[in-house]
Amino acid sequence: MTVQLLTQNQNKLANKFLLTTHQYHLMHEVGVFQEGDRIELINGEITTMSPIGRKHATCVARLNAIFTNRLFGKAIIWPQNSIRLNDNSEPQPDIAILKFRDDFYEEGLPTPEDILLIIEVADSSIDYDREVKAPLYSAAGIPEMWLFDVNKKAIEGYSQPSANGYKLIRRYDENDILSILAFPDVTFNWNELAK
Repeated sequence: MTVQLLTQNQNKLANKFLLTTHQYHLMHEVGVFQEGDRIELINGEITTMSPIGRKHATCVARLNAIFTNRLFGKAIIWPQNSIRLNDNSEPQPDIAILKFRDDFYEEGLPTPEDILLIIEVADSSIDYDREVKAPLYSAAGIPEMWLFDVNKKAIEGYSQPSANGYKLIRRYDENDILSILAFPDVTFNWNELAK
């Protein structure tokens, strides 16, 4: 009897219903979610995002100011907004650096072709960002991702995307100089980013 129940439960999990981004947006439109719900669509599943702590919020605000200052007129800084990776994933990275467009993406969410760099900031979600989001961004062809661990004051850089994950992972340390692949002449000091 136990084996039969276990098999039935496994079959139910294997046959779960996955949402498309269109269905996800329809759910928003009809009010399924409440204002302020921290959710995102990852691989067809609605995922609850971790609450934003003080260290996380401070880091995102600092990075937003630094990137806005350095890339003004060259790129659009897209903080904590959705991006559309494919028909089943619409994550909300902490910051996305986008190709500059005069309409500021009014006609539709940014897609992988628009994204130059993804930045994820983690205080409690470091494993999720490494094991779920980084492979998702890589499979979508996002050229570069930076992961900030606010507890360890560590920065990891991911590049060379592939279907199996980023091929190059680099840890940046104090006094290192970082630059975005799309703007190699625009540099950032580790100390200003990871205060």
